[in-house]
Amino acid sequence: MGRWPRAPGSVSALARSYAMSFAAVQKHVAVLEGAGLVTKRRRGREQLVRGNVRTVREAQRVLEQLEAIWRSRIERMGEIIAEDDEEGNSQ
Repeated sequence: MGRWPRAPGSVSALARSYAMSFAAVQKHVAVLEGAGLVTKRRRGREQLVRGNVRTVREAQRVLEQLEAIWRSRIERMGEIIAEDDEEGNSQ
């Protein structure tokens, strides 16, 4: 798997780092750009891509919050199932 560059890099260079076609990398970059996770600018014939660290960190924070919510819900479901098992065994 490729590694995201720290400095702006060309889409071509990025594509060489991944086992997928140039067109597939372009599509992925377009999705990331649409989500605000990267910015893209032209330099001559090259398209330079740079990660938007602030947006990536914000996305990470939101995902961590959602993970905590779902872990709590799953834990509660486990408690409910255990309570039902205990009630069923005591009858």
